[in-house]
Formats: sequence, C-alpha cells, structure tokens
Amino acid sequence: MPQLRRGRLALCAGALLMALVAPEALAQDDTPIPDPLPDPTVSQHGLVLEEFATLPKSESVPPPTDGRLKRWARINHLGELPDRSRRLYVPDLNGMLYLLDRQGRSREYLDVGAAAGSDFWSHQGLGSGFGFVAFHPAFARNGIFYTVHTEARAALTDRTPDLPHPAGTRIHSVITEWTADDPRAATFSGTRREVMRLGFLNTYHTVQEINFNPNARPGEKDYGLLYIAAGDGAAGVGGTVPQDLTAPQGKILRIDPLGRNAPGGKWGIPRSNPFVGQPGKLGEIFAYGLRDPHRFSWDTGGRHQMFIGHIGEHRIESVYEARAGDNFGWSNREGPFAYRKDANPTCGVFPLPADDARYGYTYPVAAFDHNPSPDKPCSDSGNALIGGFVYRGGQVPELYGKYLYSEGVSGRLFVSDVRDMRRGRPLAETFQVQVFDAAGAPTSMRALAGDSRVDLRFGIDRAGELYVLSKANGTIWKVSDAK
Repeated sequence: MPQLRRGRLALCAGALLMALVAPEALAQDDTPIPDPLPDPTVSQHGLVLEEFATLPKSESVPPPTDGRLKRWARINHLGELPDRSRRLYVPDLNGMLYLLDRQGRSREYLDVGAAAGSDFWSHQGLGSGFGFVAFHPAFARNGIFYTVHTEARAALTDRTPDLPHPAGTRIHSVITEWTADDPRAATFSGTRREVMRLGFLNTYHTVQEINFNPNARPGEKDYGLLYIAAGDGAAGVGGTVPQDLTAPQGKILRIDPLGRNAPGGKWGIPRSNPFVGQPGKLGEIFAYGLRDPHRFSWDTGGRHQMFIGHIGEHRIESVYEARAGDNFGWSNREGPFAYRKDANPTCGVFPLPADDARYGYTYPVAAFDHNPSPDKPCSDSGNALIGGFVYRGGQVPELYGKYLYSEGVSGRLFVSDVRDMRRGRPLAETFQVQVFDAAGAPTSMRALAGDSRVDLRFGIDRAGELYVLSKANGTIWKVSDAK
C-alpha cells in the first residue's frame, strides 16, 4: 500500500489556492479554474477482494424508466448488528432488509417497502426507496432500530412534513422507529412508529444515511443520538436553502429519537446541538451548507473524527471532517473553491476571495475533481464520491489508518492517510489503489461487477473489516488482503 506523504499535491483550505493552480486563475477571481485539482496518484499497490455474498435480484415497482436504476439489487450498505450475534445486515433500496450470516447466506428480515405501502417510492431518483437502516446501540436489549425510506403519491397531500419544506415538495423522506418483539429473531415481528418526515423539492438529494456514533458510550452526550444526512433536494444550485438555518435541507441533523422535547413530541433535541435556543434556527441542525452528504462515518481509532463523503455539483468531490456548527459552504462554495450562482453557464469553480476567512467556511480534508468535456461544461460527468471508512481492522495491516473511499460509478478505489486529513491543513493526498481478485490477479471493479456502471458502496463489520458492494450484480466482496 502507498505510504502517504503529508502535504504533497495539496491545496490550502484558507484564502490561498495551491501553487498548482494556474497563476492567471489566481489573479482573476471572475475566471473559472480550468482544472482545479491534480489527478489522484495512481499506486501500483492495491486491495485483494474476496467474494462474500450475492443478494437476491430485486426490482422497483413500477419498473424504472431510468436505466441507472435497473440493477441486479440496489444494495447500498453492510453493517453488523450491535448484539454480539455476528449477524450482518444489508438494505436494498427496492425495499428489503436482509440479515446475513458469516458464510454470506442471506435471509429476508423486513420488507420496508411493503410496510410503507402504496406511497413507497423507489423507481425514480438514484437514492429513492429504502435508503438506510441504523440499529440503536442498545438493540440487543431494547430491539429498536431505525429506517429511512421515500414516499410520494398520496403522501404528498395526506401527510405533512414535520419541519419546514419547500412549496412544490415532490418527495418525502420518512424516518421510522421499529421495535422488535425479540431482537434475536431471524425475521422481524414487532411495532413501528413514524419519527420524522422531511419534504424535498426533487426526487434526489434527500436523506441518504442515518446512523449512530459508534464511539459513544452509555452516559456520554452523543450516546443514542441519531445523525441524519439530509441533502438539499437540488434546491441549492440557484438558491440559499443549504445556508438557511430555518430549513433542514442541506444539513446534518442530530436528534434523540427516544426523546420527546421537540415540537410535536416525536423526538428530542439534544441540548448539545450548536443552535439550540437560538431564535430563527432549527435546534436539530448539527452542521450545514451541504449539497448531497451521501455517506458519513466515524474513525473508531485515532481522534474519532467524523467524516462526510460529499457529492459535488459539477467539479469537486469532497471529504469533510465534521464538527458541531460547521458550515461547509454550499452553495457559495464547492469544495475548497468559490461557486458562482451567476456563472451557471460555465458550471466551473473559482478562486476564493481575498476576504474568505471572514465567512468561516469549513473546507475539505481530501478531494478530487472531475472535468466534463469542454463542449458540454454542464453535462453530468457521472462522478460521485462515495464515502467510506477509516480502516481499524486487523486483517490488512497495510491499510491501517487509511480512509477508503471511491468514485462510485466507475468503482475506482481511493485511500488517504487519516493523519493527513486535518482541518485547515493542505488536502490529504488521494491515491488510487489497484484491485486484485481472491487469487491475487489484477482486475477492476468494473470487471468484478460485470458492468461499466459499478454503483459501488462500502460496508464495515464490528471488527473494523471492510466490504465493497456493487448494485450492478448485487455482490459483496470482503477486503481480505493488500499487495
């Protein structure tokens, strides 16, 4: 595995752009930067992936018209139940929650789509459907877990979002609390209640992940608090929603799902949240200024940092270290550059203004760019940063202390050294690592997935070992070695 060098190929996260940016771009803050960041460094080392499981084929209802949703199975995460049973879980956006044993054998645990009924929405929007599941850290005792799914149709008129929502809302993200009669059971039986319903302007950039901080222990202030990654609903490009502290869109929210002190009494607002008690600001907001905070995770070693894998607009894919009260700048900033709403025809990014420090934005700790063709500067380049995890397992020592992430469409795998991922410091270097099959032969995620569109996601078990998932063929691989 590559030895990451601190500060090389970097970009200062303050008012100065790195020396690799063309001098004329630095001098002209009204000129878009043609190539904002250097390409990731290609390493000759890489990861060995061993096939672990293939999930059953699934389909949305009705069938999608968007070919990007026509997948074998829209699996999007793997985790481990916090109950010492060593059971793994995998959600499928088309509606099913699976439990897996350590031999990779799967069993249907709960059909979230069927439980949601006719308003369940999974056939339009890349993140639509059953988006994520988070098991309460005391699941073994209380049987409680949470899911998020999307609804439309009659829900848009019959149900009202709990927090401010835009006029013309097209989709709802619904967080549900489930309580299992027997946490040890192989299939779910129990009760449910709706915790929170959020409204979004479009069928994408909705709630992508919900989760608990794995580092928090009973009695600590973060224990049992549910983090919610709410995208901007695509309202940020020409608007100010991500910067609006009266709106939940474009934010990381943090709630106590077992509390009742919020208006309406369906959840609690932690007193430690940064905007609690401030007039005109939602107490549920933990951090803001986000477009599509697709994935987040915590380092279970080191300094226990929280990282957000953030999908950019047209140029910059970013990883942020998140702390309470952070403003990540969207849609005034895209990554560590200025974003200009009046320059949409170019879809470019611009140098930061000389007085940038006064805005107090938090900039990425790692990033890469993508450059659409010059004749179509605003075309969808098909790039999307998929956030992963800092490896703290024991099977692949070469990966220890590295943050593994990806460009999800092509399936390119990247690592950065977490020691270099520091706020206010130069960007950590991004290394593209190779992929080897279980026999040690060079391959690629596209070859393993059998498709040019990999739709890659990550998973992790409680030992800290990592998994790679592909929607293209519904397969899960375990990261078993490095070479």
